[in-house]
Amino acid sequence: MNFQNSLAFAQQMDAQDELAHYRDAFNFPKINGKQAIYFTGNSLGLQPKCAVDYVNEVMQDWAELAVEGHFHANKSWWDYHERFNAPLSKIVGAKENEITVMNTLTVNLHLMMMTFYQPTSKRFKILCEEKAFPSDQYLIQTQVKLHGLDPQEVIVEVKRRAGEHNFRTEDILAKIDEVGDELALVLMGGLNYYTGQVLDMQLITAHAHQYGAYVGWDLAHAVGNIKVDLHQWNVDFAAWCSYKYMNAGPGNASGCFVHEKHHTNKELVRLGGWWGHNKERRFLMEPNYQPIESAHGWQISNPSILALAPYLASVEMFDEVGMDKLCEKRDLITAYLVYILEEVASEVGGDFELITPKEIDQRGSQISVLLHGEGRELFNYLMKKGVIVDWREPNVIRLAPVPFYTSFEDVYSFGVLLKEGIKTK
Repeated sequence: MNFQNSLAFAQQMDAQDELAHYRDAFNFPKINGKQAIYFTGNSLGLQPKCAVDYVNEVMQDWAELAVEGHFHANKSWWDYHERFNAPLSKIVGAKENEITVMNTLTVNLHLMMMTFYQPTSKRFKILCEEKAFPSDQYLIQTQVKLHGLDPQEVIVEVKRRAGEHNFRTEDILAKIDEVGDELALVLMGGLNYYTGQVLDMQLITAHAHQYGAYVGWDLAHAVGNIKVDLHQWNVDFAAWCSYKYMNAGPGNASGCFVHEKHHTNKELVRLGGWWGHNKERRFLMEPNYQPIESAHGWQISNPSILALAPYLASVEMFDEVGMDKLCEKRDLITAYLVYILEEVASEVGGDFELITPKEIDQRGSQISVLLHGEGRELFNYLMKKGVIVDWREPNVIRLAPVPFYTSFEDVYSFGVLLKEGIKTK
């Protein structure tokens, strides 16, 4: 498409956008009395207006039914989490029985590692990416120590090549070959939080399986952003948060995938709890643990219904629209953002380096920009002018236009303010 750096063109694009009306379904923060331009859905998604109704429904049931709400609420609490199976299975490419919702992201990754990382004297190494999100680094380090092992001897990092910002698939595959039969687990971020790079999860998973290793993915920045096909890719497990592209609210519940091939394997260790026990016999209070033969068998405690309510509101919006349409707009609006960045750079001499891959199939909504010669003052200027973006040291701005609520006019207006910020530096 031949883009134009003009307000009229941006407004024309919005008029043709079949998802444009969803923008009115979200609450936007205001800066200086005006609706902000919001580019941080990769950190915290905006609040769907209908989320309040879902929360109020739970509050009303609690007020009127008290404990009986577990079974007699319109959306009964004891199986509330099961309402996510169908819509989330479409979003992540899974079977319904492979999905559960529980806890928060790092907690779920810890639980998955309790099952899928059982080191032996010959198979004990874990492969991850260098400079993974800190929480992933900490969980892997502490899980290794839990087994009495030395992280420096166990953790193998795939590194970027000198002078490059993104990982090369061939380097990841080569590192798997190098570790070979000592490889117990691959646990990586499927979409890199810093650069926005999407890894070839299908190929990496298949390659690691050739050596008998388990493969898990942290999909915090992927779910609701890109299309994944976890069942067909034969992924062993995955987990994701719900508060970024899934718009479920700060620190909200995590989704979790466990491939059905593991559901009946009684040799796999898992931490037990009441809500993972045989649903039909749960209230018989029996002493012996019988895990549900689905992803729900990894549940421990009954989930927080008040937390799940806004998540359900958002998931049902995703189910209404579908990932195909969201990804179609995502690709178009991110391409327009890249065009605007390049236009601004050419007009005012800004030295921008896009560290997100240019290839559409290797990126999602996030565009990460390295600002050579620019400091945090440009970020501060944008924030004061009503553009909410994300700053990462030393000088990277992450921009995430979200198909549900970002307009083409937002992108154009951002370009105007970016140009002003550079000129007034």
